Amino acid sequence: MEKKIGFELLPHTADITVRAVGRSLEEAFAYAVIGLFGVMTNVESIEPREKREVTAEGFDLENLLYNFLEKILFLFDTEQFLVSRVDNISIEPQPDGYIVKATVSGERFDPERHESRVLVKAITYHGMRIYQEGGLFVVEYTPDI
Repeated sequence: MEKKIGFELLPHTADITVRAVGRSLEEAFAYAVIGLFGVMTNVESIEPREKREVTAEGFDLENLLYNFLEKILFLFDTEQFLVSRVDNISIEPQPDGYIVKATVSGERFDPERHESRVLVKAITYHGMRIYQEGGLFVVEYTPDI
């Protein structure tokens, strides 16, 4: 089965697995963020009204993804901030791992405009995979809902 660029939500025993696919690792990470919000609402309804700068570090790529998604989820937990775009994303190797920097755009949750699906409680390492297939980068993770 050929993978398409973007994200999809896959059924999982008691949760939902997010699969994000990109032409680069950065693009796959960006779609992983959008997929996180696809679990919670219809991302098409999120307007990119405000921007936030997000930086995370990790000792390997899985830890980097975990920490990056945790920071993004923290924005939702503290500000009800929904993300619809990820721009200027860069992943750079560091002496002790990696660093990711990105600009995320979105808006605060509005129950009048944003469908309420399931709430993501936490990011987990459960089912987390980062790999290349057919020249594309694939990121998979199963958040705790």
